[in-house]
Amino acid sequence: MSSILRPAAVLFGALTVLCGLLYPAVVTGVSHVAFPHQAEGSLADVGGKPVGSTLIGQPFSAPGYFWGRPSATAPMPYNAAGSGGSNLGPTNPALTDTVKERVAALKRADPANRAPVPVDLVTASASGLDPEISLAAAQYQVHRVALARNIPEQQVRALIDAQRQDRVLGLFGEPRINVLALNLALDHKVARPE
Repeated sequence: MSSILRPAAVLFGALTVLCGLLYPAVVTGVSHVAFPHQAEGSLADVGGKPVGSTLIGQPFSAPGYFWGRPSATAPMPYNAAGSGGSNLGPTNPALTDTVKERVAALKRADPANRAPVPVDLVTASASGLDPEISLAAAQYQVHRVALARNIPEQQVRALIDAQRQDRVLGLFGEPRINVLALNLALDHKVARPE
């Protein structure tokens, strides 16, 4: 029996050291050298203080800011510890009611806007933490943001164009806007709304 246990224990110990210590240390070291900003969480700073990460969505509800995709994490929105979708199917009445409430809230926030509401402004992503919205979702909010900040819509559209992220390698995904980066650029260019 000891002829089986000893090699198993040695193999277990060696794999624990290799896979549990050495490999993570090498990957962490390489990532800090090759991608230092991403390895530190892609934090966005304002005045030397971190205000958020461009990798995790954050709640914005003031009319002078762009709003992100709704979060399915509960009870706190954009709770990274509770990452995951709602698992509600498209015919589930709870999802239908939630989407109707979100559409109504967007219409109340900007009653003059008659454009169709983009789907990513009323449905959560699979992670519930999506930091980005589609270009259509950003364009939908231009009137409300410009009105709240008392600036021309063209100035807001120019910020959207400046913050636009295209498809990865020209092939993968869709053009998108990082909501935190866009709102920080908006605060940098234009005074914060009252």
